[in-house]
Amino acid sequence: MRIKILVIDDEESICEILKFNLEKEGYEVDTAYSAEEALDRDLSGYSLFIVDIMMDRLSGFDFAKRIKNNDAIENTPIIFCSALSGEDDTVMGLNIGGDDYITKPFVISEVLARVRAVLRRSHATKQWAYNVSKSIYEPDITFKNLRINRNEKICYLNGEAVALTRTEFDILLFFLTHRNRIYSREEIIQQVWAGDVVVTNRTIDTNITRLRRKLGEYGNNIVTRLGFGYGFKETN
Repeated sequence: MRIKILVIDDEESICEILKFNLEKEGYEVDTAYSAEEALDRDLSGYSLFIVDIMMDRLSGFDFAKRIKNNDAIENTPIIFCSALSGEDDTVMGLNIGGDDYITKPFVISEVLARVRAVLRRSHATKQWAYNVSKSIYEPDITFKNLRINRNEKICYLNGEAVALTRTEFDILLFFLTHRNRIYSREEIIQQVWAGDVVVTNRTIDTNITRLRRKLGEYGNNIVTRLGFGYGFKETN
């Protein structure tokens, strides 16, 4: 069965460009010219949503919020594809639950690489959850009052769940399992992102800045070494 992707954009030309190139890669692709049209469909069969942000009535952000509030499809990955290129827009998209953010005008080869990477990560997450349910229970990782439940993929701070994106969770998991060493951005990319996806230094810096804010006092344990990279340093 081919992987199904839904492209949602009020520009028909964008939908057709993405549909044509994604189908050449072997995906099954449907298009919708508004968030409302998309929400009227049965969305349970799709493996990925590629969503514009600036649409007439419901924005791409509104669509994403509704997806994340639907138990049946809340884990379906979302890639935002928008002309909005400001850092605040990118951060908002990722905080809402987007798995990636592409700015227009885009290079189609980059779009295809990001689609492959997001789908691979989504598949790996599902396979990981399946394997965990069948085999070994993975113990929690803790640092003082910070705890990661690797089986449920939830981070707890002082007993309260912290709303992390998938990327933020993966960065924190990597740091907590590899403490007291500085890692270059390239090393972090290899551990957190797929090898064929284009990740900029700004993307790494933005994710780590957001992660620090969400971790409260423990955000200070994520240290920066200018010219070298980032790491998680234990303190007394």
